[in-house]
Amino acid sequence: MGFDRDQMARLIAAHGALVRVVVAEVAGSAPREAGAAMLVWADGQEGTIGGGALEYQATEDARKMLAAGEAARLLKVPLGPALNQCCGGAVVLLSELWDAARFAALEGPVVARPLPGKPADMPLAVARVLARARGEGIIASARIVQGWLIEPLHQPKRQLWVWGAGHVGRAIVGVLAQLPDLAITWVDTDGARFPGLVPDGVVQRVATNPAELVGAAPPDAHHLILTFSHALDLDLCHRLLTRGFASLGLIGSATKWARFRARLAAFGHAPDRIGRITCPIGRPEFGKHPQAIAIGVAVEFLDRQGAERTTESDAPPIAAKGDRAT
Repeated sequence: MGFDRDQMARLIAAHGALVRVVVAEVAGSAPREAGAAMLVWADGQEGTIGGGALEYQATEDARKMLAAGEAARLLKVPLGPALNQCCGGAVVLLSELWDAARFAALEGPVVARPLPGKPADMPLAVARVLARARGEGIIASARIVQGWLIEPLHQPKRQLWVWGAGHVGRAIVGVLAQLPDLAITWVDTDGARFPGLVPDGVVQRVATNPAELVGAAPPDAHHLILTFSHALDLDLCHRLLTRGFASLGLIGSATKWARFRARLAAFGHAPDRIGRITCPIGRPEFGKHPQAIAIGVAVEFLDRQGAERTTESDAPPIAAKGDRAT
């Protein structure tokens, strides 16, 4: 989650000026978290702040801002009394007009600006957040600090490499590409095997021998091996076991996996390392249709992500001096 420069550049180029609506602050229960955003232009929108009445009203307001050339609008919405929603909480929405000139002036790993009606002089607490981001790489989460909204630039937290652009590969990328904080690299031997329309943000790589690209993948990336060749699948498993990975899923049957385990052991890989590979992938009870496999893979991926977040939340927080919202 964060301020997505790539998305904004693409949409400004396609539609001109637009309004970005971001959840600046949340109190109690709300449809989305602070930092969730959507971009609205005259005849379309992308992203979501939670749907329902809140999003509908925010979209209408954004289009009125566009028509009037209004620069910014801040609104605190008690979801129950104002919109008859049952969430019970309240959100603060910041809606801002962005055009090519304003976008070109962005710099640094954090986007910070005063809320409407607040002093333009940067508070010391905000300056400290920016200094830590530039000097120490400590990126703040989206929040209001002394009348300024601070948002980190969007940086996907997880890398996923999908090896193979067949039916299952297409189904999986179609599902997972919609997830936030995920960067997908999609590899195949032939560019013609990719669909005509590839989801935004998915990087395509074409290689005669895809296994030679293993060295380009970060050691903490996630991988799904779905190629048309058992020999290529085996080579990819072998190289990735040597390279390292966060997770590795291999499409196949129990028989294929038994053979692969034996071959990988013969290559010198220890049983516990081989055991980190998941085969088959997805949820077998969902069936073997490509979309059913994709849904099962997505469930496993989100389960793993949830476990990682639980582990992170158990860690003690990093204290930030002078970083209290007001």
